[in-house]
This record gives sequence, C-alpha cells and structure tokens, in this order.
Amino acid sequence: MQDKILILDFGSQVTQLIARRVREAGVYCEIVPFNRAEGMIDGFQPKGVILSGGPASVTQMGTPRAPEKVFTLGVPILGICYGEQTISAQLGGRVESSDEREFGRAELTVSDDCALFQGVWHKGDKVQVWMSHGDKVLSIPPGFRVVGVSENAPFAAIANDERRIYAVQFHPEVAHTPDGDKLLANFVLNICGAKGDWTMAAFRETEIAKVRAQVGKGRVICGLSGGVDSSVVAVLLHEAIGDQLTCVFVDHGLMRHGEAEEVVRLFREHYHIRLVHRDASELFLGKLEGVSDPEKKRKIIGATFIDVFEEEARNIGGADFLAQGTLYPDVIESVSFIGGPSVTIKSHHNVGGLPERMNMKLVEPLRELFKDEVRELGRELGLPKRFIGRHPFPGPGLAIRVPGEITRDKLDILRKADAIYLEEIRAAGLYDAIWQAFAVLLPVRTVGVMGDERTYEYVCALRAVTSTDGMTAESYPFEHAFIARVATRIINNVRGINRVVYDVTSKPPGTIEWE
Repeated sequence: MQDKILILDFGSQVTQLIARRVREAGVYCEIVPFNRAEGMIDGFQPKGVILSGGPASVTQMGTPRAPEKVFTLGVPILGICYGEQTISAQLGGRVESSDEREFGRAELTVSDDCALFQGVWHKGDKVQVWMSHGDKVLSIPPGFRVVGVSENAPFAAIANDERRIYAVQFHPEVAHTPDGDKLLANFVLNICGAKGDWTMAAFRETEIAKVRAQVGKGRVICGLSGGVDSSVVAVLLHEAIGDQLTCVFVDHGLMRHGEAEEVVRLFREHYHIRLVHRDASELFLGKLEGVSDPEKKRKIIGATFIDVFEEEARNIGGADFLAQGTLYPDVIESVSFIGGPSVTIKSHHNVGGLPERMNMKLVEPLRELFKDEVRELGRELGLPKRFIGRHPFPGPGLAIRVPGEITRDKLDILRKADAIYLEEIRAAGLYDAIWQAFAVLLPVRTVGVMGDERTYEYVCALRAVTSTDGMTAESYPFEHAFIARVATRIINNVRGINRVVYDVTSKPPGTIEWE
C-alpha cells in the first residue's frame, strides 16, 4: 500500500493539475468533491490533505466548506486559493469580498521562512506566482503567522507550524508559478512524510492482480479504438487474463489514414490477441447522413458503438465484462460536485455505467491514471514507441473534424490532408514536441485560381498545440516556411482544397477536450 494524499475539490478549473503535480512527486493521490469527502476519509487514510481553489465566495451563505473532520485528523493540510480562504474562515479568521482583486501574474514577497518554502524560497525572496481571487483574507486564525505577501494580498501565504497547516492565495499547481511543483513536492514528501514510491511498475502489478480478482474465469470484451487508451487496456488485460479477452475493433469509417490496417496488424499479428475486426463504416455513415450538430454526431456514434458491441458480444457467445479506457479525468468530471459541463463533454463515455440491457460489468483498469501516465504504462508494457507517442484522437474520430454534414468525399479529402500534415511534422522532427496536431475540413468553400482554372473548393485548417496535461494548451510556433511547405503540398496533392490556414487559438484552462 502506497502513501496517499487526499485532494478536496472546491470546483477550481485546475484542480486536476494539483493531482498531476503530486503524482509527479511519486505520491498517489485522489480528488474527491468536498461534499463527498467526510464519508471516505477514514478508509482512505491520507498522509495529508490539500484543499483546492474554487469559484465560490466564502463570504456567502451556503458556499463550500471543508468537513470539520479534516482539521481533526492530525495530518498536514495545504489550502490553495479558495482553500486558504475557507481555512481562514473556518478556523477563526476573517475573509471579505474586495475590489482589490488579483488575476494573473503577481509578485510574492517571502516575508518569513517556513517548512512549505524550505529549499525552494527564502525570506526576502521576490517570486512570480499566479493569482486568481476576488475575496481577501483580512485576518488570519489564531496560531497562524504570515509567511508571504503580495500587492493586494497581505496574507498571500500563512502557516501554522504546530498543526502543520499551510495556505497560499496563489496557485502553485500551474506552470505560471515557477517552482510551484517543488512547493507541492515539498509538502507531500517532507511535511506529510509520504515515501514517493508510487511507480508505474508497481501500478502494473497491482492492476493485473485486481483484474484477475475481478474477472475470475469470466470473459471480457474490449472495445479497441486504435487510440492509446484502449490499446494499453487491451495489452494489460491480455497479460492478466490471456484468451479470456476478445477485442472488438469497430472501423466506423472515421479513422485516420491507414489506421485501421495498423491496428489489426499490431494486435492480431504481433500480440496474437483475439481480435474481431468489424467494418461498420456503412452503418455509421448511414446514421450520420444529414446530421450537422456535433453533439448529435457524438450521441449517434456512441449509441451505434453500443449496438455493435452488443451484436459482437452475442456473436462470440456472450461476455461477462466490457473493458474500456476510462481515465481519471473522466471519473473526476463525472462526479464533480458542480455538475458542470461533464454531462455534455463526456457524452461519449460510459463513466456512470452501461445500459442495463447490455448485462455486462465494466472493467476500467486505467480509471486512476492521467493521459501521460497511460503512456508511461504503455511503455512499461512494451507497446511500440510510435504507437504510445501517437497524438490524442477523439472517440468520434473525424466526425468532429468535419464540421457540418459528413460525407465520404469530405472524409477522404480530410484524411489525405491530415496525412500530409503529420508526415511533414514527423519529417521535421517535431512530432514528439507537439501534444496534438490535426487538420480540419471547414464547412467553407472559397473561390481561387489554380493554374489557368478557377476553383471553388474547401478550406483546410491546421492546428497544433503544446501541452503537458491536456488541460491547457498553446499553439505550436511553427516557422512560416514550414506552414508554407505543408500548405503547398496539400493544395497540390489533395483535390477539393484550395486554401490552407493555420489556427493559432490557444486552449483556455479548464476546458476538457481539444478537438
């Protein structure tokens, strides 16, 4: 059993980043909504507790508070932003709304040394941090002292050394706070005393044992999409239960160029996994005919997938379990206390369970992992580097990269353009430096002149972003010569496109997908 950290979620759009930083320090952690924490604290036995930020105001009635049990556990506590404000309010300090807000970069002056800053910052240091708060702590609870101030936050960092409770008004989990990851590592390793022994090799062994215990002698059907998540699930399950596993690869006609053939070759011929390859492209495209709304597309694709799985499960003689690549962010979104947009955003996941008629139980061996951890597990399992390093690809496939009505002609045009784009990125040695890159066929046609002919063809948009976690992203700064070369190749080799544009839009914090 590894040491664990409990993170109470008060609704911050970057709470998941806290978990990422803690796990990067080699410590296992879980996020739980503040209003569901009390009942699971004793069983979880955390070495420490972190209170996240959040959008609410502690000055208003009925807003979130930490369970009182948190303050009686005797383990270290770290409050971040809203977490500091609720600590102050609950333990005898005072918080009020203020016109002197701080959003974005701010300068923190370290006014005193404390265990949280040890080895990272020292008294007198002036450091850049990331702020996002409207409320202001006016007085701190008894037993606390000030260890950091900013222009608009006289209590930007406070500490109660005896109770090992620390609180900061800034966000150490975001990249915009340099050394913030070191502060969090210092908290979990040195203040909480966690061993930092959570490794992917240990996770692999533990999860294989859990799968064997859950499945027993049952049969498992795994939906293999060709993406990283389902591929890792398939290899892990095959290692755990062997021929009790049957993978079903549904080619919905919305895959990237050459992807279906690659999936079949890898899993059937290399890993010798029982694989049913179902070409259902006509079925999917028929159901999508005339549909333009992106959410309707998602729901049609998801429902059709379930129908196909039911059919294939019957064809192989039935199955007791359905395996899928649910990740930890999916789980977090599905239980968020806010409700939020998760119902819409995760409409193509079955996080909450399967329809009753399927009569199968879920096997979700990745539900405790983030995306980059899944890649690490894939490397641990020996999946090919090219496969593990593949850019994220949405479950609905190219259906959401062809805005508007989908046709086979549009899909063929997009596949060719996308393949050229990715080929040029790989040739330039940039593929691994980019988190995700893809082409989009816009529902716009423009008039152009190519040679001696006037054309009326589609516009292709190219997108490439960098990201460490998939929650925030910045457009990749290609050199103009690269974009010009890609655009020329696409226009010269793909009939149906006469204009190429590069999208430099960044992905704001808190959005879940980038598609």
